[in-house]
Parts: sequence; C-alpha cells; structure tokens
Amino acid sequence: MSGTPSGQQPDHEPTAAARAELIRQIRAGGHLGDPRWRAAFQEVPRHLFVPYYFVATPRGYERLSGSDPDPARRARWLEGVYTDGALATYMRDGELVSTSSQPSLMAIMLEELRVEEIEAAKEARETGEAEKQPSDTGCRVLEIGTGTGYNAALLSHRLGAEHVTTVDLDEEITGPARDRLAAAGHRPTVVTGDGARGCPERAPYDRIIATCALPAVPPAWIAQSAPGALILAPLATGLIALRVTDPDAVRAEGRFLATPAYFVPLRARPDPTAQLPHSDPTAQPPHPDAPEQPGPPAECGGRHRSRHHLPREALRDDRFHFLRTLTADTLTPQEAHTLWHQQNRPPRERFGVTVHGTGQYAWLDSPEGPHRWVLPGS
Repeated sequence: MSGTPSGQQPDHEPTAAARAELIRQIRAGGHLGDPRWRAAFQEVPRHLFVPYYFVATPRGYERLSGSDPDPARRARWLEGVYTDGALATYMRDGELVSTSSQPSLMAIMLEELRVEEIEAAKEARETGEAEKQPSDTGCRVLEIGTGTGYNAALLSHRLGAEHVTTVDLDEEITGPARDRLAAAGHRPTVVTGDGARGCPERAPYDRIIATCALPAVPPAWIAQSAPGALILAPLATGLIALRVTDPDAVRAEGRFLATPAYFVPLRARPDPTAQLPHSDPTAQPPHPDAPEQPGPPAECGGRHRSRHHLPREALRDDRFHFLRTLTADTLTPQEAHTLWHQQNRPPRERFGVTVHGTGQYAWLDSPEGPHRWVLPGS
C-alpha cells in the first residue's frame, strides 16, 4: 500500500480485514451511522498514521512497529493498531506526550461536531432557499492536538483538507504528521504552535475540536469562532460541547456529553503573566497503555485533601470523580460528596459550562440554578 512506513509492512488483505472489523465494532456500539463518517474510517488507514507505538510492561515500555523484522511482532503491532483502544505514540524522557485516540471515541467526537448543520446550510444556499452568503461555505474546523494526524485525515476526508487547520506544540509531532497526511493524500494546514492560542490567521472557525484535556476553555478559541460555532473539548474527564453565542464578547455555553473522556493534558508555552492552573496532587495520570479510558482514581483530593472520610462507593464511582474534578477549586471533597448524594449521583450530562467574558463557571442542571462553580484555571 502506498504511503505506508518503510520496512516490512502488513499485507493488504489482513489490513483491510482488521480495519473492517474495527468499523464493525464501532458500529455495534451505536456509532458511525452517518455513511460519510463511516467512509472516512473505511478509507483512511490508521496504520499509516501509527507506524509504531508503545505498550507498558513490568520492565518499562515496549515499542511495537510495522517495520519490525519479526513477523510475530509486526502482527502484534497491527492487531493493536486496529483494536478499539488508545495508543501511546510519543514519549519524551519517559513521559507520555501524545497518543492516538481510541477510534470509537474519535467517532463519537466527530459525530458530535454536527458538521451536517453547516452542510445543510450550504445546500440551502445553493438551492436558493436562503439568502446569498459569502462564497466559502465549507465547514471550517480547527483541531487542537494534531498527534499522529489521523483525526485530521478523517476531518479532511469528510470536509476537504482546505477547510481543516490542526495545531500542535512540537515540530517533532507536526512534522511527521504532515508527512503522513501527505502520504495519505491529504494536505490540511498543519501549524506548529501553542494550541491554547488557536490559529487566528485561519479564523473564523465553524467548529473547534480538542484532543487534549483542559482545565478551562481558552478564550482565544471562542474569539476565533464564527457566531453559532461549536467547540468540543475534553474537560474534567468529560466532553463539553459549547455553542458560541458572541465571539466578540467571548461568550459560549453548553452541556457535557454523557461520554467519559480521559486525555493527555493540553501543553502550552508558559505565559509569565498568567496564573498557574489548579493542580490536584492526588490525581492519577492516564495509564500509557490506555490513556483515555482508565478507571477513576482510588482517591480524590483537592484544595482540602481528605483520604479517609469519604465512602468507598464514592471514591470508586466515575461520576463522583468527574464532579470532584469539575469543582476542585470550589468544593471540599466532603462538600462534593454531600452534593453528589443529594443530587442522586448526577451523570455528566446534567452539568454544563458558561463562558462569559473572561470568566467561566460550571453548573448543575441550569446556568441560573443554585449550583455553580468557577472552573479551575479560568
């Protein structure tokens, strides 16, 4: 197959069969119902974007590669690539820096971008059912966290590469991703820079999607959005979907999806004038073998740390860990547990976020309700 990494490569049929099985599993989970996203997953080869990855072992990390001379190890590599799991793809000094996201979670996020709204508006304009608009009517997307380039390739397949901009902090990541995208026949705009600052040169955007965990939503993303744009980003072990109501005033609001999401944190170049984001000393980092889907940590701390006064059922419940993370700068663990119990263990979709100017707060059930908390790092 053209564009595959050098060295020994999987045969076409095993690769095609593995890809088809992965898509079958994702569809069995209720996703990829849209034939256009399904075609993207069918036609964009994940193995091209993950020529190697790392797995955790008792002795450290093992590197599996598609160019390994050992056929058995190549088979293990291919099996991992087309398993529905996240892969550790870039390590620096023993630290996990970048991953290839779990394909089913990628499918969820891409579907939740609702790009069909933009496509429907374009079709209405072309058929004269709406007022004439500017000539560029494609859905313009900004991706924060290029990683391997696989997600950018899926976006490019569906929307056209000319409408896709993707940003990552290091040239060591963006350079190989750019090459892999070109080998797959896609040439979106790949930018090496601070994702928290977006990419104003390519703004405004109709959709912004982040593949890295945030303490709060960077105001630059909202300011670079078109009115009515959608921002989808990992926040507090969940996925927040924000509608931009006023880019000039930096206003947006939305709810969390039901889906849990654990991602590698957003890395940004330090700003000496900015306050440091909140850091939870007891939070566990994602496991490198499954960086987006670990269980909740065995204990939850915060600004008033307590390890022994909370019921075990709460400490083991992912919904409580979400609430603790979301309210870490405002509620003590005991206060969070009281709320969690009183509100009947609320799931993620009962929570939302409002961005108003330079302030950001999370809320339960309603932005005007009694339960609101300033976001850590906002």
